[in-house]
Amino acid sequence: MDQTPATDSLIDLDEMYRESNVQEILDELDRELVGLKPVKGRLHEIAALLLVTRLRENLGLSTERPSLHMSFTGHPGTGKTTVALRMAKILHHVGYVRRGHLVVATRDDLVGQYVGHTAPKTKEVLKKAMGGVLFIDEAYYLYRPENERDYGQEAIEMLLQVMENQREDLVVILAGYKDRMDTFFQSNPGFHSRIAHHLDFPDYELDELMAIAELMLQQQRYHFDAAARQAFAEYLALRVTQPHFANARSVRNAIDRLKLRQANRLLAQGGRISAEELTRIDAADIRASRVFRGGLDSDDGA
Repeated sequence: MDQTPATDSLIDLDEMYRESNVQEILDELDRELVGLKPVKGRLHEIAALLLVTRLRENLGLSTERPSLHMSFTGHPGTGKTTVALRMAKILHHVGYVRRGHLVVATRDDLVGQYVGHTAPKTKEVLKKAMGGVLFIDEAYYLYRPENERDYGQEAIEMLLQVMENQREDLVVILAGYKDRMDTFFQSNPGFHSRIAHHLDFPDYELDELMAIAELMLQQQRYHFDAAARQAFAEYLALRVTQPHFANARSVRNAIDRLKLRQANRLLAQGGRISAEELTRIDAADIRASRVFRGGLDSDDGA
């Protein structure tokens, strides 16, 4: 039977796109996250697929709703949780999920420590996530084959069942380091077969880390002067070579310590002070870091 819609059934795709507010969400993501062009490009593609799927449904064309379970791989601080949050909003705005909220979970939230404990824990997390997105961080910890008494497999089986049978009401995103996620998928082919989109989040380059720092400062009404900008560039070049570096997360922690040092410097200085001084980070605030002496910043293991 010919399912081609009549001319008077045509829908204005531009208007539909505007009404979905998807572009606003994507623009918001561009403002929040520096770089990540491949990831942002995939989000644009997924949004387009969902809008066209909805258009086909509106025109009475039979269609199978796409599976949107995903894998986000990359090091800490590369924006995986932020992108998952925006993905939930997009899914809600195009009508794919009912609520559009994000539930973040780890192994401890899903797996119990004794017989009969895992099922109710996993069910509770799934109940909270229904109608939105479930983001499982470090998902490979669900699977511990070396421990015969581990209950992670029970949680895995429940997740697989829900991912297959209720995929129109829940999107699951598995996240973690790429090499460990690859091993996890090899050991759990049921997960791999249900993951439609694999997104790799690359580490940030030095210029991107500097742009992230400038953006964070701007949002908090601070700024670098020229000397401070040079000092922070040198700080980053040293910090990325040290242990426990976590991309944007480490930059945020560094900014917090700069504000702490600035505040203590200003109070020690005393006297009258201008608004410009209150917003300026000096090079001295940066060079006081132990990173310049071969150490680590305090919250990163020193």
